[in-house]
Amino acid sequence: MIERLETGARMSRIVKHNGTIYLCGQVCKDATQGIKEQTETMLEKVEALLEQAGSDKEHMLSATLYIKDMKDFSEMNAVWDSWVPEGHAPARACVEASMARDVLLVEISVIAAEK
Repeated sequence: MIERLETGARMSRIVKHNGTIYLCGQVCKDATQGIKEQTETMLEKVEALLEQAGSDKEHMLSATLYIKDMKDFSEMNAVWDSWVPEGHAPARACVEASMARDVLLVEISVIAAEK
């Protein structure tokens, strides 16, 4: 069975299937901030969605990060590294990409297992 949460015309924020949770791409709460703050608030949104879906960051399977400019890679990673629980790092990819809005510096897509 497929369960879709917060579904709109274009996408669902959460899709659950066979114990796996898929989150749509998440961006920051305030795009006027720098990479550190954008990464922090983006990850706060991920954490809230995982909780809503019956999971948490210890159950992440995969994360794909999209970063506007690789010059921000180290600063983004510092936030990421402090957020991911030790011993629970997911499979991860990070690519430089154009963003949907020019002010966005980072976006993430997450796949997780249910608790």
